[in-house]
Amino acid sequence: MNVRSLRRITGHGAIIAVVLSVAMLAGCAADPEPEKTERARPSPSPSPSATAPRETPPPTDTAPLRGLIVPEGTLDHASIAAKIDNHPLARPQIALDRTDLVFEELVEGGMTRYVAVWHSDIPDVMGPVRSIRPMDPDIISPLGGIVAYSGGQERFVALMRQTPVYNAIHGQPDTQATFYRSDAKRAPHNVHVKANELLAEHADLAAPRQQFGFAADIPSSTAVRIGALTAAVNYRFSDYSFGTWTWDATAAAFLRSQRSAADVDANGAQLRATNVVVLRVPITEDFDIPKTEMIGSGEAWVSSGGATVHGTWTKKSATGTIALIADSGVAIKLAPGNSWIELIPLAGSVEHPAPAAG
Repeated sequence: MNVRSLRRITGHGAIIAVVLSVAMLAGCAADPEPEKTERARPSPSPSPSATAPRETPPPTDTAPLRGLIVPEGTLDHASIAAKIDNHPLARPQIALDRTDLVFEELVEGGMTRYVAVWHSDIPDVMGPVRSIRPMDPDIISPLGGIVAYSGGQERFVALMRQTPVYNAIHGQPDTQATFYRSDAKRAPHNVHVKANELLAEHADLAAPRQQFGFAADIPSSTAVRIGALTAAVNYRFSDYSFGTWTWDATAAAFLRSQRSAADVDANGAQLRATNVVVLRVPITEDFDIPKTEMIGSGEAWVSSGGATVHGTWTKKSATGTIALIADSGVAIKLAPGNSWIELIPLAGSVEHPAPAAG
């Protein structure tokens, strides 16, 4: 049968159907099989760092008297406060450079003595210690722990014994192994304490609570954030006792001088403080014994990081801590580190000169 005959039989519609069928078959033959369009890729192996478990950082605590971060449990022990001699014949004192806190207070004759406090770094030996004074119970009571001193008037010793603090007194049966007189200085400036051994004898005593608020670092301290730049802190207790704390940016600390001479530790290094806190305090006298009145409130300056913020201090009870509030109304936060607290009489003076221009 020829094409002309086929056309007569099938007609034009049949021819179109045949052509379309052939075209569809040709198109199917040209397309690849769906499963061959892309070869499966293997999943990448996880890196060792992605599969290794993350290490949990060791737990930490905040040192209650310094505000520094320390390994958990390392400061689960009491603090030791001591009445430290500041007579010229007592200098240089032992371990003042390792204190957390030092309170300087007026005593007889216009001289000063210290209530020094160790907690973060307990030395083997510290001193020399002297007798207790009437303001010391109000200063030391918030700390708990231990207080070491050489004795004192019976009425003042009785006041100290009434506090929640263990009294370690030179010449008593319980201190025969931990107190001694050194040959390096003459009496009465030579009573020293084996601090680590004393602490070990009272392992049941609790750690102190936090005494001041602390910022995370020096730049975050209240003085640096809202205070005025400060070159030095000039303080005067009396015509006999006066000195300066000079800001040293390299050391990131204030360096201490007394009566225009560098105040040094037993190793010859100048004493320094991260924070210098000045409280203006009233003084009363009892038979010519000055007493710094610590229950109440007054003017305050806090210097940290080369700057000073002005405010108010308040202490509501013997066991209460000292609250520091800036003039702006915010609670003052110290920089993490050690602090010296200067209890300046209202009759004394304090100055905070600014850095020289240029």
